[in-house]
Amino acid sequence: MSGPQITRIILGGLLILAIVLIGSSMTFVVEPGHRGVEVTLGKVAPVFKPEGFGMKLPFITRVEPVLIRQQTKQMVADCYSSDLQQIKMDVGVLYRIPEASVVRLYRDYQGDVFETLVKPRVAEAIKEITALRTAETIVQKREEVKRLTLEVARTKVGEVLALEDLVLTDINLSKVLEHAIEAKMVQQQEAARARFTKQQTEVEANTAVIKARGEAESINLRGKALRENPSILQLEIVDRWDGITPLVVGANAGGSEMILPLGNMQPAAIPSNP
Repeated sequence: MSGPQITRIILGGLLILAIVLIGSSMTFVVEPGHRGVEVTLGKVAPVFKPEGFGMKLPFITRVEPVLIRQQTKQMVADCYSSDLQQIKMDVGVLYRIPEASVVRLYRDYQGDVFETLVKPRVAEAIKEITALRTAETIVQKREEVKRLTLEVARTKVGEVLALEDLVLTDINLSKVLEHAIEAKMVQQQEAARARFTKQQTEVEANTAVIKARGEAESINLRGKALRENPSILQLEIVDRWDGITPLVVGANAGGSEMILPLGNMQPAAIPSNP
């Protein structure tokens, strides 16, 4: 193979390589859940690129992907309560970037949006809310603290980014403070138990009094009824009769008599005449 032929082959290979490089640099693909920001010679295009395949100027233009799906990041917030107790909170932040803010966030905030925009605002909101409450209140009403912190943080961030939710995964106090709060809660539980026992005793006593009054009134009514109508006693005897025929034995001068049941009586043996 002569020299000119080798030269033509090399030039042909270089031409093909150049075509491949130019072709690849003229295209881009935006992955699902992302939006593309087009940057040409340092200038950011005002409109983002949607998902899918697209064309761009070779070499001088690049397309930077921006994730718009919801993201969750963890952070630690150091703050102080109103009683000057140091508190460390482990916070989970759920946020997402709206489509309308993709270009603005890429242009105005360098690096990770969470580090430059979200985290400082959330930390500031937590400090503002906890500074108005005691450490005990923060522990006992963590859901309220979370809700108020989320409202303040959303106001600070604005509409440029959507704060979906905050999760207070842990609230760390000093060991001395934890023991003090635990002891106070135990005392409160014991006091509540004592109040319940007292109330239960009072209810039982009132029930016994009401029952005794009812029985006394019942006896008085029965006595009054017997005095006004003596035949009621005979009616009760009939009602309570068990079906065994009674045996009346004699009557003395005072009019008293004995009633014996015939069912228990055995016939007496009749003596034979001698």
